[in-house]
Order: sequence, then C-alpha cells, then structure tokens
Amino acid sequence: MPLPQTEASGPEPHRPQEPVEPHTPAQGARRASSEDAPRDRPEGSRPGRGTLRRAFSRVSQRASGQAPRGDAGLLRLSGRFLFRSLRRTSDNGPAGDQTGATSEPGPAGGRKGSSKAKEGVGRRSSTGTGPEEAEGTSVADLISKRQLLAAFEQLWHLETGLLAEKASCTFQQDPTDFARRAMDVCLHYDGLTEEIGAIVRETLGPDGVDAAALAEVARVVLAEEEAHPEPPADGDFLRTPRGWRQHWENAVRRSAEERVRQAGAGEAPGAADAAPDVARLLAELGGLVRRDLQKVQREVHPAYAAAGFPAWQTYLSAFHGAVAPRFQELTQDARSYKQLYVLLDWATNVYGSPDFLGSQDQTVPSGPLPPLLAPDVWAGLEDDCTSFLETEIASCFDRILQLEQNRWAAAEAPDVLQGLYRTTLSSDVCMLVAEHAKAAGAISTKLEATTLGICARALGLFLPRFKTAFLESGAVSEPNLCASINACEELRTHLLAKFPESFGELEKPLVAATCAFQKQLLQGLQGDVQPLFRVLCTKAWLTQDLLKPLMDKVVAFSHLLEHMAPPLAQETLQEVHRYVVREYLAQALRPHQRFRGEDRLSGSKKMRFEAQAISNTFQELGSEAKWLGQAIPCVADIMGETRKDDIGRHLETLIRSYPDIRRDHVLAILALRRLGHRWNQHFLRRTQALLRAAAKAGGSGATGGRVLFEEIELSTSVGMVITCI
Repeated sequence: MPLPQTEASGPEPHRPQEPVEPHTPAQGARRASSEDAPRDRPEGSRPGRGTLRRAFSRVSQRASGQAPRGDAGLLRLSGRFLFRSLRRTSDNGPAGDQTGATSEPGPAGGRKGSSKAKEGVGRRSSTGTGPEEAEGTSVADLISKRQLLAAFEQLWHLETGLLAEKASCTFQQDPTDFARRAMDVCLHYDGLTEEIGAIVRETLGPDGVDAAALAEVARVVLAEEEAHPEPPADGDFLRTPRGWRQHWENAVRRSAEERVRQAGAGEAPGAADAAPDVARLLAELGGLVRRDLQKVQREVHPAYAAAGFPAWQTYLSAFHGAVAPRFQELTQDARSYKQLYVLLDWATNVYGSPDFLGSQDQTVPSGPLPPLLAPDVWAGLEDDCTSFLETEIASCFDRILQLEQNRWAAAEAPDVLQGLYRTTLSSDVCMLVAEHAKAAGAISTKLEATTLGICARALGLFLPRFKTAFLESGAVSEPNLCASINACEELRTHLLAKFPESFGELEKPLVAATCAFQKQLLQGLQGDVQPLFRVLCTKAWLTQDLLKPLMDKVVAFSHLLEHMAPPLAQETLQEVHRYVVREYLAQALRPHQRFRGEDRLSGSKKMRFEAQAISNTFQELGSEAKWLGQAIPCVADIMGETRKDDIGRHLETLIRSYPDIRRDHVLAILALRRLGHRWNQHFLRRTQALLRAAAKAGGSGATGGRVLFEEIELSTSVGMVITCI
C-alpha cells in the first residue's frame, strides 16, 4: 500500500508511457502554500470535488454572493452531458476511444497558447496535478485574481490532456477517475462563467470601471470561442462551446434590467393627479439610462474594444430592451390625459431624441433603436389619449364659461387694451387650443390633427352656450357686448387663419354669436331713438328741428364703437346708418298727417335738408354705406316735384338704386304727391318693367345684401289709402 505524501515533497508516481518532469523547488513551494491543496494525499490521487467546491465557494462569494439561476442549471447540464459521454466510452470500449484519439481537440486555427497546451498535455497528465496546481498557481487563485485568460489556458491544457488520456483508454478500467477529473474542469469552467457575470454586474456600479477586468473578459471570451469553435461531432461535453459570449450578453441584459428597476423604486403612479410623479419617475429613469450609456460610451466600450470585443451595441440594445417593458408598465397604469401625454412626450421628445445621449463619440458604432412600443400599441395609446383629451378639453371650456359667469356676477367692467374692450374669453380659448396643438404636434402629426378637431368641435358646442348664458345674464351692457363681439372676432381671425382646415366649420357659429351680440347692441340704440322718429313728418316737424336729438344719440352711440374691432365697428356703424334711413323713410311713407300745397313743398325741402344732414353726420363718423344717400332725396324730389313728367324719372332712379323696392312702396311714394288714379296708373305702367327686373334681381341675390325698402312694412291704413287711390 503506497504511503501518503504531500504534494510539496516531490512528483507523484507516473505512468510508464509518459516521461517524468521534475518539479523545481519554487514550484514545490508554491504548491505547498496553496490553500486549496490537501497536506497529505495517497500517491497518485487527484483533488476531490469537495476541495474544488470549497475553493469555488470562496470565489463565488467574492464575485456575487449567489450564482444566477441559469449558471446553476449549467452545472447540472454539465454533469448530465458528462456522464452521457462516460456511458458512450464504457459501451464502445477501446475501439470507440481510438476514434476520439484520431482528432486532437483544440481551438480552431490555433493560438499562441495552443502549441504550448499540446506540448504540455503528457507532462500534466503524467504528473496527475489537479487544475489548481497548473503552472504553479491554482485556477481558483487565478480566477480570484481575475486573471481569467491564464485560468482558461490552464483549464484548456487540462481539458486537452484529459481528452488525450480518454482517447488512449487510460480510464477504461477506472471511469470514475475520468468523471472526477472532468467534473473538476467543469466546475472551474463554471467558476469562470460566474466571474464573468460578476465583472459585468460590477461594471456599472458605484466603484467605477475596471478596464483591466473588462479587457480580461473580452480576451477570455474570444479565447474560448477560438478553442471551442463548434460542438464536436461525437458530442463530447468537454469540447462543447461554453457559450460565454451569450452568457456575457445575458449578464449585460440582466445588469441593464437591474439598473432600470432602480429608477423610481417605490413610486406608485396611477391617481388622477399623479402626472408630476410620472414626470419625476421618467426624469429619473432617463437620467439613469443616459448616465449609464455615457459611461459605457466613454469607459466600458473602449476597454472591450481594445481587446477586439465591441460592446456598445450590446449595451445599447440591453438598455433599450429594459426600458421598453418598464415604459409599457407605466402606460398601463396611466389614468388621465396628463399622465398619457407625459409618457408619450417623453418617449418621443426625450428618449427618442437624437440628443438623448448628448454629443456622441463618432467612433462608437450606433444604429437606430426600434420604438419603445409596437405600432399597434402606440396607436392604441394615442386613441386613449384622444378619449382623455375630449373630456379634458370639455372641462376646460366649462371652466372658461364659469370664469366669465363669475365676472358677470361681480359686475366687472371689461378691460381696455389698445383702445378695445377686451375679455379673457378669446385669449383663454386661443391659449387652450395652442397649447394642446403644440403638445400633440410634438408627439405626432396625426395626434395634432386629432387634437385640433376635438378643440374645434368643443368650441362649436361652447359658443351657443356662451351666447345664451351671456344674453340671459344680468350683465348685458354696451361695454360687455362690445367685449364679446371683439372676442368672437379674435377667435375668427386667429383660429381660422392659423388652422383653416380644422376650424373652417366654426365660421357659422362665430358669425351667429357675433350677429346676436350686434343685434342686442343695436336694440339698445333703437329703444332710445325710436320715439324720436314718431315726430318726424308732422306739422310740428315743419317748423322745428326734431332730427337733432335723434342724431345726437347716434353720435353718442358711435363713441362706443371706437372700442370695437374695426371690421365689426364699421359693420355696426353701417347697420346704424341703414336703420336711421329706413326708419326715416318708414315714417315718411306712413305719415300721420298728409301735406297739401305749401306744406308739401316745405316738407319736401325739409326732407332734402335732413337727408343731407344724415349723410354728412354718418360720413363724419366713418360710415362707408354711401349707397344709402339717394333714398331720402329721391322720395323728397317726388314729393315736391311740380312737373309731373319728371316724377317718372325720379321713380326710375329710385328703383334702379334700390332693387328691393316693391309696387306697394311706389304707390305709397306716389300717394305723398296726391296725383290721382290716372297718373298713378300711368307711372305704375311706366315702372312695371323696372319693378319686375328689380324683383328678379332681389330673388337671385344680385342686390349684394343692400336691403332697405324690403324691411319697411306699410300699415293697414296706408294700404287702404293706396286702394282708394
């Protein structure tokens, strides 16, 4: 029975077919000091699995404290394939082993360490040294010092030697010896795998980047791929590629996921008013991803690239793959328009911005990342945003109306800005539309168009509500009416000019609201001046200046129009001008008293004088309705004409100037002259063609909106007089 001896005391017994390689004193000393080697072993023994497990327990605790679940599975997988290989060896016998010996395992293409490995296979196999004692330093120590390439080279030498012994049928009588030594190699490979993962996890930590460790990872991954280019044809587990590149990529992915999960830890957005929390969480997430990727760009990628192992695209894809599901979780928790908008805006304008990483190094390869969400999911989010937006904008218009009602209740006078009465209505609406359109446009053109359509529809529903609420309130005053008219004009000029396609249909409701306010404003003036028209064309009127009080009120009313938007002020002034001329003619065509002889001539003269006064007054006020200037003078000329033949000429002028005149109006004018039945019939026949042409022009709209006589209604008494005549 051989006596046990320490490994430091000398070489182990060797097999006859392999030469003995003497140990140097230095090597013996190093082996003696190894904490993993036992003090005494039986001659020819190998380090047991318990020894290797204790060694790797220290390595694993140092690296990560706990191996990933996938790495534990790798150990079980290693054992399963190992013993399947052993069964094939035992079943096939020597003949099968000779087949394995025909091709010596090793890296494809050969490396600097390959020839060295082949030369030392017999030496290391004959001495029976375990993996820890190769070349004087244990593999566990090399791994703990993160000398990964050196550790792999030793393991590869041991793997090559072990396969050579297997091919020479050395383990035919004792297959468990092969299993024990193969398991030692597998455990060390697993230790290297764990150390690679630990280095990747520490890379983005607070301790900084260990460039040397990253370069070592890159070199060992490339060396393993060179040593195990493809799975062996016979399925031998020891020569199966370890997949360290994939393991490295998985470690990068897990590291990115852990980093992303750190952002906003403990945040629980979801309440209707939690938009600021979502914004803060996204800001934290964006800042963390930006800092990590910039760190990869400046420090991590150069360390890998120096060893011929580019890493930028892997890290970029890993972080993108970690951010995408995190972002989707946040979108599923969104419960309001503000939250959805913050999420969509961040994805489009922050994370999706070309400047997200700042000034990017041109030497770093980079390709476009896919969207954070699938197109159908993104479209669904925009639809959800649209639904929230409809409710949001409707509530905004409700608040605007409430603000206006509060101002009416407080009897606040409208502000005067640049000489015009102003209310906050138009500015609030324009700001609401502009902000939502800008926000939506920053996300997508489609969402912008949808938002503008929602705003246009909501405004179309708001205007009738506003008009009704204002006219039914107790705040209907001339300044407030002017302010509301100005607000409608500002909405029309700003929104329709800036967004003609979206707000084109708002022309009608805006015009309707404006006309309602103008009508209410004119009704106030009409209520003041209507009694003053009743004294015109009377006996007292012949000797008194009864027009001046009426025109004074018109002039006073015109001062109010100075605070109205110029287009609508001119329109309102022309409407007042038309009203005064129309009511004057109505009073003349249905007089309470009819003039005869000198009174008729005096009345005709006075009408011409007052017609000139009316025309001059409105011209001074700025009215551009010059077409109204001939109506009263023509009637006055017919009333005072002494030559009956010239009356037809005056009638023709009147009918051509005012196509809306009708036969009853002509008869009422002729009644002022008191010509008799025969002359009346004569002039009616003479003007019959002109009246038909005028009626046709009025029916086709050729009058250009110039309506005067059509709105003059003749009383029943006047009709009876005309019938008698």
